[in-house]
Amino acid sequence: MDQAVIPFDWARMLLGDPPPAFLFEILFRTVLIYIYTFGLIRWIGGRSISQLSLVEFLLVIALGSAVGDSLFYPDVPLLHAMLVITIIVFINKSLDYLILRSDRAQKTIDGVPNWVVRDGRLNPEQTTNRGMGKAEVLALLRIEGISNLGEVKHAFLEANGGLSVFRVKQPIAGMPIMPPHEILPPPRFDQESPEAKQGSLLCCYDCGTLRSQVEAACLHCRGKTWTAATMPDSNLA
Repeated sequence: MDQAVIPFDWARMLLGDPPPAFLFEILFRTVLIYIYTFGLIRWIGGRSISQLSLVEFLLVIALGSAVGDSLFYPDVPLLHAMLVITIIVFINKSLDYLILRSDRAQKTIDGVPNWVVRDGRLNPEQTTNRGMGKAEVLALLRIEGISNLGEVKHAFLEANGGLSVFRVKQPIAGMPIMPPHEILPPPRFDQESPEAKQGSLLCCYDCGTLRSQVEAACLHCRGKTWTAATMPDSNLA
């Protein structure tokens, strides 16, 4: 049978059963777990922590665990929890200092933007670096009010997972992304399809690269599926 908890037992509340030297082990554990978790979140990518920097996101989850456990678990000594919280805040402030003082540290810690759309076509290699697929990028573009890739001059996936979109002054023909392809896919064809010989402007279904005729493979992404390019104003007609 578990021993009854004695309220306001200051020795238990502040130090618990471990010896005082255990505080140094807590220091080691906290730093090690922080670095390990930081690396995993950095690998996951910015889309999982949109609107927060990686450091801010890690601070929230680390403090949430350290503070929450110490509030109602009687076997969690307060001094241990306070030490963990102090270490976490100290690491966070140190990283903030490095980010402010060094561009190289800022790029290493927060990451760099990815150039996901350029002149009306997707950059698959850039989205792959962030663990994002074509459908996710197109969804972010639609959230920004984009209905056709021909409306976009440049789009950058920022380090925090947000999307920065720069529209062209004069839209050109491009791949329609509205309605979403998952709901209503545009007509697709390959080099042998009858539609490929009609002479209309085409675009690669995988990246949106414009071509006047179907090719065996897209020179930009090596995709082999094509669709008709349309003007942005005609997408919702």
